[in-house]
Amino acid sequence: MSHAAEPDRPAWYASFGARTPVELIAAVTDTLTDPASTASAPSDPYEPLRQIGWSPYCDDGLVSPDKAAYVERLGTPDDPGAWFVTVTLGLHQKVWQARFGEHTPARLVTAFTDALADPAPVARTDSVHSLPTHDPDVVTRRTTDVLAVLVAGALEERVHTLAARRTVPPTKPMPSAPPPVKNGRSR
Repeated sequence: MSHAAEPDRPAWYASFGARTPVELIAAVTDTLTDPASTASAPSDPYEPLRQIGWSPYCDDGLVSPDKAAYVERLGTPDDPGAWFVTVTLGLHQKVWQARFGEHTPARLVTAFTDALADPAPVARTDSVHSLPTHDPDVVTRRTTDVLAVLVAGALEERVHTLAARRTVPPTKPMPSAPPPVKNGRSR
């Protein structure tokens, strides 16, 4: 996902590898579209990870207690760069990676790391048995596929939850439509 530059803000991006858990991506998109979320609110993407015991890694990063996940920000304190979130199995088997550009709002990166820090297991069906995991306790596998009616119910509940969020009126009034041509002829 990318956001074009605006007069008061440079362009930014967020990208997610193919195996990035959907719950983490949803945390970012939900925060991005939440009208109650304020872009100016201070947030520290590392804070949710520190709270669950992640340790310092390299110059500006944290590593999970099991050493399977890394979050780091490239650059320097004076000139911070892009964020990288990497999950691996062993030294050389990358499972997935997410990237956030240097100008990505901190609240979006924090939403991602907050979801990453969530200790609840994620529900998956056996159809994703190929999902690599260092700790099988973080994935709940079911022996049967999920019924379509349950998926539809969960989707409907999510839509209602998102629709119930407070909406903010547009900042600029919409331009009025041009008046219709009276005689139907044009020149």
